[in-house]
Amino acid sequence: MTTALGVLLVAERAALLSGRDDEFVAIVTKGFTGMRWGELVGLECDYVREASIRVEWQLYELDTGELHRCPPKDDSHRTIDIPQWHAELLTAHLAHKAPPPCSCHGRSYVFSGHRAANGAARAVGAKLVDVARLAGVSTGTVSAVLNRPEAVRPATRRDVEAAIAELGYVRGGAVGALASHWRRNGFATWLFKPAVSGWYPRKAPSPARPVPIVGNPWPGIPVRGRNAAGRADACWLPIAEGLTPHGLRHTHRTLLVELGVPAKLIDERIGHEDGSVQGRYTHVTPLMRERLVEDLTGLWEAALTARREMYPTSPVRALDWLLRST
Repeated sequence: MTTALGVLLVAERAALLSGRDDEFVAIVTKGFTGMRWGELVGLECDYVREASIRVEWQLYELDTGELHRCPPKDDSHRTIDIPQWHAELLTAHLAHKAPPPCSCHGRSYVFSGHRAANGAARAVGAKLVDVARLAGVSTGTVSAVLNRPEAVRPATRRDVEAAIAELGYVRGGAVGALASHWRRNGFATWLFKPAVSGWYPRKAPSPARPVPIVGNPWPGIPVRGRNAAGRADACWLPIAEGLTPHGLRHTHRTLLVELGVPAKLIDERIGHEDGSVQGRYTHVTPLMRERLVEDLTGLWEAALTARREMYPTSPVRALDWLLRST
């Protein structure tokens, strides 16, 4: 079973793997609301409210790869109460990102994909090879200037830096546009699973392998590029082996049971319907909602405190802001 601290740590690692805040905010949101995957991917900006998230739509991934905008499963339209800290996290994320409407549905979504869209490799934008050609060096030399500048002759380093400036090359920047939305398999395989287990999965011909990281600052920065494993000095330990994105929905329900939340309110929040007599004659009251929000705030504050004791800051922008502001 994953704790609130476990959700926080997985979210932090996933953000480090993607290099942005979307994954951190999304995993925290999933762990603290129990939203279904399609509901999370299909969360439109207009449905993030001051103290709640309104679930009106989901993006359902068809076998063709198309994402179909449709009502949530079993028409489980609902309002999910969220604490003030969660509302502020989502609001800050939206203000920083300012999501434009996607090309497929014409609507603005809270979260976007982390990989290049189809055809992005042909889009306009400076690549590593472009810098190498302009500077008259190999791509390996450009990589060395970016990762180990002290190992490159000063004259060569100046040529490469001048080419970078002239082309406007951005290290780690997307070449072309990112996909508008996550794909279930891509998110689970290349972000969530490595964050949970500390291992990249097998991809032929390469076997499964530990995520190579530079250990400082804690919890470590993933190393990419040529000889990544050789340049790394640490790797991640597992947080919750076998946990999946859908498993966070189970995690949330379990946390609610541990908090003693009434079954009627749990079902309403998760999007389930209890057809029993007991369920029919039980009602959710404002006091129940207030207590739930207070208890979720307590869980979050305890998780932040435990995380701060491990290391007082984070390389993740959103989490570092949270650690410093509480």
